[in-house]
Parts: sequence; structure tokens; C-alpha cells
Amino acid sequence: MNFSDYQQLDFERQDNGVLLITINRPDKYNATDEQLHGELARVWNDVASDPETRVAVITGAGKAFSAGGDLAMVERLAGDHERVSQMLTEMSDLVYNIINCEKPIVSAINGVAVGAGVVVALLADIAICAEDAKLGDGHVKLGVSAGDHAAIIWPLLAGMAKARYYLLTGEMLTGAEAERIGMVAKALPRDQVLDESRRVAQTLATGAQQAIRLTKRSLNSWLRTAGPTFDASAAYEMLCFMGPDVVEGATALREKREPRFPSAAPQSSGVPS
Repeated sequence: MNFSDYQQLDFERQDNGVLLITINRPDKYNATDEQLHGELARVWNDVASDPETRVAVITGAGKAFSAGGDLAMVERLAGDHERVSQMLTEMSDLVYNIINCEKPIVSAINGVAVGAGVVVALLADIAICAEDAKLGDGHVKLGVSAGDHAAIIWPLLAGMAKARYYLLTGEMLTGAEAERIGMVAKALPRDQVLDESRRVAQTLATGAQQAIRLTKRSLNSWLRTAGPTFDASAAYEMLCFMGPDVVEGATALREKREPRFPSAAPQSSGVPS
């Protein structure tokens, strides 16, 4: 790997071919702008082709894993067909590159994980989460459909009832609750998350490599089978970026108020008063 190709991901080689990847925008709670989103999409191809890496562990610098899409990026996307088209391609690359990376990926979810952050956190082969971390897919609260990973993985992890509840309401859940309903493998006190993730990574790195990688490939056939569902959901999300609700959603976030979505405006009964 050529680490110098990355500006917002840091890399540290550890024993037995474990590669620690740290999302490094702590001043922005590791929120994803265009640069970081692109790096998160392509890094898994580099991990797959790097002969020195057997297992990747990904975590966030500071208090967050990744606090979702940078609001300025969202505002740049809204109504911009060229940017939206590029993002659709990159969203697909992020999801499929994680799924198809032959090497195991462990996510050490040390804090809040939403947006692209929760994509990486939950599509990782083994997710280890802080009990008090907050996870969620808040797309509907922004005014766009849940499209960047949720349809391909949430129903499989938590079941359709829980997936519908959290994705339609946009509510967050704690790491402890995520473990209880099967969204993550383990939930631990925050100060134990990275150490446990490293321990698991060492177990994988010193195990039978072909057996582990082919087991991952077999299990991820469930996700590849759901690929058409994901492809449709990603397109639906990008369609929403061309409408008026996302503009109001982003404005409300910036102004720290409840959104007043145009699509939810009171309708006239058509009956004269």
C-alpha cells in the first residue's frame, strides 16, 4: 500500500499482518467530506491487494468513529446532478469493496457512527462497539431515503421489524442495544474496544488464512444476493438529493431546529371555509 495516497486515513502496521486504519478528522468528529468518502471507498481494494496485510482494523480518532456526512458536503450535493451521479458510483464502491475484500475487516466502534461511518462499522466482518456509542441511519431525518448500506445489511443483522423501525424513524441506538438485537458482535466499555478489536484481529491473522477468507466469501454471499436491493436503495437516495426536502433537512440541521419538509406541509382539504 502507498499510505501517502491517503490524507484522512492513518495507517499503522502491527504484528502478524494486522493493519490498523484510523479515520483522522477528530476536529470534525471524523465526519465524511468528499475526500474522506473517496478514501473509505477505495482503501479496501488496497487492503485486498497488499501482501503485507492479513487483517484490517478500522477505528476513529478522538471521541467518534465517524459522525456521518459533513453537512457542507450534503449542501453541495443537493440538486447537483453531476455530484449526485459521482456519489452514487462511490457509494456502491464503498459497499461492494468492503463486501468483496477477501481479507477480514474488524471495526472498533469507539463512538458515534452514522452515515458513511455506520456503513463501514456494520459491513465489517466483526464489529466491536462501545456500549455507550450511538449508531444510526438518520437519512430520513435529512430528507433522503436510507440508501447507502441499510437495505443490504440491517434486515439481515437485526430482522425486518427492527430494521423498519430504526430506518423509518431515523432513531439512534446505543452500542449495548445494537449488541442485544444482533447489529454488532460485541459491546464493551469504551476503553476496551480497541484492545479487544486488536485481540480478535490477531486471532484472525494467525489462523488458517485461506479457510478464514473463504468463510468470509461464503457468508458474504448473503449480501451479494441482496445486491439488487442495495442498488435500488442507493439510486432512491440519490433521487431524493434532487428534491426540495434535503435542502430543508440540511438547513434545519445547520440552524439546529426541527425540519419543516415541503413534502409534509399541511394539505388543503379542497373544501371552501
